[in-house]
Amino acid sequence: MKHSHMKKRKGFTLMETVIAIGVLAVMLTAFMGVFGPATKTIRKAINVQEADRLTSALEKELSTNRPTSGNSGEATTAFHKAYEWIMESHEENNVVFAYQYRGDPNTLRADGTMTPYLEKDGQAGKDFVVQPMFRRRDNAAFVEDMAALEGRVFFVKMTQLVFSNNAGLTLGEAGKITPPPQPANSTTSALTGQGADGYPEAVIPFTADFYEIQTTDVNFLRPGGKFNPASYPIPMFSRNLAVRR
Repeated sequence: MKHSHMKKRKGFTLMETVIAIGVLAVMLTAFMGVFGPATKTIRKAINVQEADRLTSALEKELSTNRPTSGNSGEATTAFHKAYEWIMESHEENNVVFAYQYRGDPNTLRADGTMTPYLEKDGQAGKDFVVQPMFRRRDNAAFVEDMAALEGRVFFVKMTQLVFSNNAGLTLGEAGKITPPPQPANSTTSALTGQGADGYPEAVIPFTADFYEIQTTDVNFLRPGGKFNPASYPIPMFSRNLAVRR
């Protein structure tokens, strides 16, 4: 009696393949549903860290008086410097740039900042320090620092926050610092002088709008270059801050 031998089946049937693809699709959909928001959260956290770093560096710089802080040399005090920077930050030639550069800790400028470290090699923390910096466009040290730039370049526009009747603080007019209304019997209303000397309060509240520049070309950014802050209508982020005497 002859026995027929059945051939062993190899591979998968069409139905099994379709089922496997369906299961894989469901698993991928579930994975992306979890991973997608997680990625956005990580990206958002990085942006928040960057915003905090820029804000902290701006506050520190506005409270530091340097020999080249003003248009004609050293401002009288850090408050005078901050007053001038806030009022003039919307002007094309006085825009305030924010950046980081490799600084040489062994060589300091007259304003207390490090000179740029221009060597191609070197160890961070030993040969050079990555230094956050805010400088106005008209500051010659800005162009020097760009030769050792680390990362991106930002700029900031600052606008005073003013008291508006009973509405609290509202955004003032760009390029102006207006003294708050004083009571009739206030002794501070008797202050005389111009600029910061005539401002009667000890605090100037303001909004700092930060913008990212898409290029780091020094010829584009330097004084006389094609960079124009008016071409950036929407800030990357904004923070309400204050400077004090």
